[in-house]
Amino acid sequence: MSFRRAVPIITFTALFAMAVRISIDTDTWWHLRAGEWMVENQTIPARDPFSLTRVGEPWIDPGWVSELALYGTFRAFGLAGLNVFTAALVTLGFAFVWRVMDGRQILRAFVLLLAAAVAGVYWSARPQIVSFALAGLSLFILERARSGNLKLLWFLPLVMAFWANAHGGFAIGLILVGIYALGEFIDGLLPLVLRKETPGKVWSRHRAAWLRWLGVFALCVVAISLNPYGPSLVAYPFKTTSIRALQNYIQEWQSPDFHQLQVQPFLWMLGLTVLAFIVSTRRVHPTEFVLFAALAYMSFVAGRNIALFGLALAAVLSRHTDSAVDLMLEGSKPRDELPERYTRWINLTLVLVVALGALIKVYSPLSAGQIQEAVDRREPTRAVAYIQRYKPAGPLFNEYNWGGYILWSLYPDYPTFVDGRTDLFNDEILEEYVMAWRADPGWEDVLGKWGIQLALLDPSAPLARALAEAGWARLYQDDRAVIFARQGAR
Repeated sequence: MSFRRAVPIITFTALFAMAVRISIDTDTWWHLRAGEWMVENQTIPARDPFSLTRVGEPWIDPGWVSELALYGTFRAFGLAGLNVFTAALVTLGFAFVWRVMDGRQILRAFVLLLAAAVAGVYWSARPQIVSFALAGLSLFILERARSGNLKLLWFLPLVMAFWANAHGGFAIGLILVGIYALGEFIDGLLPLVLRKETPGKVWSRHRAAWLRWLGVFALCVVAISLNPYGPSLVAYPFKTTSIRALQNYIQEWQSPDFHQLQVQPFLWMLGLTVLAFIVSTRRVHPTEFVLFAALAYMSFVAGRNIALFGLALAAVLSRHTDSAVDLMLEGSKPRDELPERYTRWINLTLVLVVALGALIKVYSPLSAGQIQEAVDRREPTRAVAYIQRYKPAGPLFNEYNWGGYILWSLYPDYPTFVDGRTDLFNDEILEEYVMAWRADPGWEDVLGKWGIQLALLDPSAPLARALAEAGWARLYQDDRAVIFARQGAR
């Protein structure tokens, strides 16, 4: 086996092993419930069937295709299957990027694994992982187009049409197309700015390409309308990001906390990219600079964008780092190489060792016992089992982070007060939830408004203390959750 063949095998084996983890998070559950609901009802939801506070209200679910895929995987292979499904899409996204990375194989491998370490902080079994793979595909098309294959651009509207039915992150695709188009416009205008060419000459040389970029972007916007909800979906990302509660209370929408070790690879890649720009002998194309600046800004504003930064900047970093390595190695003598008959066996041995290590690593995330332990640590499984057994009277007030699990485990008997569908609940309900959870003045009015008879809370929640002081009965408590019932409601 040649070195050239061994490096990609080792790299992607290691990447897949990195990506196989217990990927079930708090939102996975409501996506599974939505997928099951669609299978049972043979329709796509248009109004909320799941919550207490928004039942019957219009609900746009842009991730319906992904939810069906997640539910189908779960039905066939259980929670372990979702871990593999997530890892496969991560690997696919990076496989597209690998195809447009320049430079030495070993350098590309290092950059790709660094990018994976950057992006890995937000891999989970949710429709957003489909967005990750589609972003990789879009980057492949855009990089090929920037290299001269402009005909590939016409595939982007097809990608966007699918993306708009797979996840609300389709806005990522528009952002990427916009960044690459802007970079090409800037590059074409530089001779005019530097007074090397006249406006007429610049226009005549770049008109066809610029019009193609504009046309593709316009078609991508139109393609988003090809979904069950029609053109209204175009405004979906703007509505979601305008919700104040996202930035105020939900971690992945807040600026990253760089005291957390898992976020720090982003800083490493950021610094290496800046350094590569400085020392590279290749020209930094305006598109590369705009891509770096825009995605870095987005990542500092909301931590969930860090994954996109890692994916999108891998090709840029490898390209300019390889150029810098060329400069450092200039004039050096090549070392004697081992005979091919030896290197072939060495490479094969390395592949087998990495494959064995990968098998050992993925055992835990695929073990039913390990997965259940992880779920027990994150979700109120014992408290939910109590409710399933004794069925105390509702309606239920629940912790936001547990809404997805409650929807999966207790629906339809106990609709959620809130869950991870922040765009559905909007600031109106989320602010009421926060007021009640913090036991702010007026919390009794919130619970009274919705007729709350039962509360499932973290024992440290201020509302838990307020309910105890107000005489609510404590039905159940463990180290993870506490259940209160209004007196006389049991």
